[in-house]
Amino acid sequence: MTVTAIVGANWGDEGKGKMTDALAGASSFVVRYQGGSNAGHTIINDYGKFALHMLPSGVFYPNITNVIGPGTALDVDVLLRERDELLARGVPEPRIRVSDRAQIVLPVHRLFDELEEDRLGGASFGSTKRGIAPFYADKYAKLGIQVADLYDEERLLQRLEQSLAAKNVLLAELYNREPIQARELLAHLKVQAEKLLPFVCDTSSLLHGAYRKGESILLEGQLGALRDPDHGIYPYSTSSSTLAGYAPVGAGLPPYAITRIIAVVKAYSSCVGAGPFVSELHGAGADQLRRLGGDAGEYGALTGRPRRMGWFDAVATRYGCMLQGATEAALTNLDVLGYLDEIPVCTSYELDGEIIEDSFPVTAKLNRAKPILQRLPGWRSDISQIRRFDELPEEAQQYVRFVEASIGVKVSSVSVGPNREQLIMR
Repeated sequence: MTVTAIVGANWGDEGKGKMTDALAGASSFVVRYQGGSNAGHTIINDYGKFALHMLPSGVFYPNITNVIGPGTALDVDVLLRERDELLARGVPEPRIRVSDRAQIVLPVHRLFDELEEDRLGGASFGSTKRGIAPFYADKYAKLGIQVADLYDEERLLQRLEQSLAAKNVLLAELYNREPIQARELLAHLKVQAEKLLPFVCDTSSLLHGAYRKGESILLEGQLGALRDPDHGIYPYSTSSSTLAGYAPVGAGLPPYAITRIIAVVKAYSSCVGAGPFVSELHGAGADQLRRLGGDAGEYGALTGRPRRMGWFDAVATRYGCMLQGATEAALTNLDVLGYLDEIPVCTSYELDGEIIEDSFPVTAKLNRAKPILQRLPGWRSDISQIRRFDELPEEAQQYVRFVEASIGVKVSSVSVGPNREQLIMR
């Protein structure tokens, strides 16, 4: 029996979608357990190129059950739209199951996300404005709407009125907006409820049954360890735990179920959104790496924003792998670095006159940290067609071994391109 968590070691954008898609063929279930439509997983396969924001990355296999767990921020409109888009492009009907305990991202959550980012201006946190922070604020204030609430109109109206009471004061007094009436939202939610109903079930019981039978389950994380609100670069974090330790909670599985944790690590660094980024590149060097990165360059799968670029950061990645409890690592985008004669890597930080290697500074100190770089030899060739590790140029093999030694975790697979088959297993 195998329950595998696929999680990010850094800021997100590491390639978790590709790794999930590549491993899903041997699985029975793929589960989203946290986050919502605020980040995207880009997948390239025989059907084309896709950016999934709400659906799990196993939807291209008709025999796999794709689960939206109770820990997710369910954007019903995005989920249904993505399903329709898959069908329109020839993908077979995916098997989707949505937890009746998952909570709903409401239009008012997206509205407050936009209003607050606009109010903060230059001091904003780089939100994608998908309503995630207001959603989780409501969830933990016990004001959220569960999927099951959609099918009890009296209860739903009561929950909406309770949620809107304080929000309407803020709309009027802080944002100079008209109040929202609960019945305005009710009509929209009733339409959503009807469309969502065929997919709704008790996913926790479903997954417990699969676990007892020894079926293979993939738990697909969103964003990376450094975006975790407890252990990451808070407040430039997301609003749900991005760690494998949260995966059984958000999926509805026993805490001892996970036996394999794959931390996805990029061969260089990239970051969407605000916050400290020690190894960040600027100018022409950043532009070149961004342009060459991935299938169509390093731009946010959701927002299209240019990603901030940097060299591989051993300090941040080692910390991320430690937090995730990684049993192995998947190194992605190695092929991108093939244009360099020498490849800079950040091996440690200089902070207030001290050298930092084995710890990751808190956000209050991180802005003062400076990268200490080492240069590794480049291989100056296209490695995208190679499928065996021992056929890689020696310099590329050396780079992989450097990453492995730096993070203290075995690199079990190396991605040399965006397609499913461009993966070297070690």
